[in-house]
Order: sequence, then structure tokens, then C-alpha cells
Amino acid sequence: MTASPFLRRRFLATAGAALAIGSTGRLLQAEDWAPTATMRGGANNYRPGAPIVNRIGGGGFWMTGTVRRAGDGAPLAGQRIQIWAHTTEGREQDPHSHGATLTDESGLFRLEMPQIVPTFGQPHAHLAYDSGAFRPVFLRPIMADRRATSLEAHFVLQPA
Repeated sequence: MTASPFLRRRFLATAGAALAIGSTGRLLQAEDWAPTATMRGGANNYRPGAPIVNRIGGGGFWMTGTVRRAGDGAPLAGQRIQIWAHTTEGREQDPHSHGATLTDESGLFRLEMPQIVPTFGQPHAHLAYDSGAFRPVFLRPIMADRRATSLEAHFVLQPA
């Protein structure tokens, strides 16, 4: 038995609407994909050209996030994200506290590093997009709980 044209149209309309609704349950619009602004203090102790690594130090803490294109929110594969922080194994200015990773086909990145610890206030990480195809962005997300073992940061990039 085949579905009636009415049921098929209703299914397609419902599926299309579901794709346009974000995780917050509201309709996504073009302004939802506005470029990410650089955060104050995000570039502190930045090291151009930090190596791409599988892990920083002994690990145990996960830095994750996404990289998307401004305007349409398309995921960006192969984008280099540098990560550094003050951790149980070193200060954020130490070369061994820096590393970079690449986004996968879905625009996701994930890098294991030592536990982030506070320095001069709240525990935080530093992340940078600096590959050149898009405008550079420096982020400095703060951990809500200093005992957390992961932190997320998301980039929406504007072409250079």
C-alpha cells in the first residue's frame, strides 16, 4: 500500500520543520549563524603555529566544540583549532600546554588535555581559529564548575 499524496506532503513538511528547529526547540534563523566575536583575553599567551597533536599532556579533560560558517551554519571540516590552558601539568604560557586539532566532516573538534585549573580567578581555556580562510577568532570560555572534566566552545566563522 502506498501513502496518499496528502500524508506524504504532511510528512515532508513536518520533517523540514524539524530540521529547521534547533536544540532549544525554536526555529533557527539566519541571525543564529552570526559570526562569533573574539572574546576579551582570548588571545593571551597565543602561540602561532602550535602543532597538531592527538592529546596535550597526560589527558583526562576534554575540550570539544563545533565550527560552522556564518550565514548558513554549514559545518566546516578540516579547520584548525588551537587550544591552550593553565592545567595540572603546566601554565598557559608553556609551549607544552598548547596544541591544535582539526574539525571532522561534521565540523566537530575534540582534544584531550590535562585538567584545567584556576589561575588568577576562574578556570578557563583559550581557543583560536587562525587558519586563514576565515577571520581569526579567539575564545576564552570559563568553566562553570572547577571540577568539570570537559568544556565546550563553538565557532561561527566569517570568510576573510
